[in-house]
Amino acid sequence: MKTLNIIGAGRVGRTLGALWERTRVFSIQDVLSGTPHATRSGVAFIGKGRAVNALEDMHAADVWMLTPPDGRIAACCSALAASGLLREGDIVFHCSGALSSDELKSAVERGARTASVHPLKSFAEPHDAVRSFAGTYCAAEGDGAALAVLRPAFEQIGARVTEIDAQSKPLYHAASVIVCNYLVALMEAGLRCYETAGIARDTARAMMEPLVRETIDNVFKLGPVTALTGPIARGDDAVVAHQLAALAKWDPRIASLYRELAAVALDLAREKGEADLAALDRLRDLLHRND
Repeated sequence: MKTLNIIGAGRVGRTLGALWERTRVFSIQDVLSGTPHATRSGVAFIGKGRAVNALEDMHAADVWMLTPPDGRIAACCSALAASGLLREGDIVFHCSGALSSDELKSAVERGARTASVHPLKSFAEPHDAVRSFAGTYCAAEGDGAALAVLRPAFEQIGARVTEIDAQSKPLYHAASVIVCNYLVALMEAGLRCYETAGIARDTARAMMEPLVRETIDNVFKLGPVTALTGPIARGDDAVVAHQLAALAKWDPRIASLYRELAAVALDLAREKGEADLAALDRLRDLLHRND
C-alpha cells in the first residue's frame, strides 16, 4: 500500500483522506495544514495520520496531495521540492479545478510525477461530502504514470474519473462556477425580487423550492431546450420589456443579470422552435438596448 502525505487538511483534503483511510487505498502518513489546530482537527476527521507542525517534520511518501488554497499551490510545491523530501518517481498532485498540473513544475524538476485531479463536487460540509462522494465526477490531467496510480485510487472511493485538456481548465472551472456558485447567487437574486414584491424571505424560499427542483429535474431529464419555459420560450416580448423596466427601476445590477441570461434563453428559444420568429427578433432587439 502506497503512503500518502497531505498538505492542506481543509474540506477537500480531509474528505479524500478519510475516504482513502476507510477503503485502505493509501496509508495516511503525515498531515500538515495552515495552523496546528487545523492540522489536529484534520487528522481527527481522517481517522489516521501524524499531525506535524512544519514541512521539515514530514517523512518521505509515495504520494503527496497538496490541497491548500489555489493561490498557494505553486509556493507549497516549491517548498516541498526544496525540502529534499521528494524522491525520483514520487507522485505530487493537487485538486484545483482552476489550475493545471503545471503549477507543480518545481516537483517535476526533482524527478516527481505530477497531476491534478479535481472532484466536481461541493465540499461545504466534509461529513456530508464523505457520505455522498460515490458517483462524483473528477477531471484529471497530468503525467501518465501519476494518473495510472491516481485514477484507480479515486475510482476505489467511488469517483468517475475523466481526463481533461490541461489548457482548457479555466473554461472547465468557469463552467463549474456558473452552474454551482452562480446558481446560488441566482437564487439569492430571485429571493431579493420576491422580498421586494412583499413576500417574506422564508415564504419565498418555500415557494421557490418546488419550482427550482422541478426545473433542474427537467434540465437533466429533457435537456435545456425542452426544459425552457416562460415568456422568452413563448416569444412574449411585451412581458420581458415590462419586467426589464421594473428591474431597472429597482436594481440595475439585477436588471443587467436578467438581460444577459435572457440572451442565452433566447438562443434556446430559437432552437426550441415554438415561438413566432418575428417575436424572437423583437426580443433580440429589446435585449440589445442599453436604456
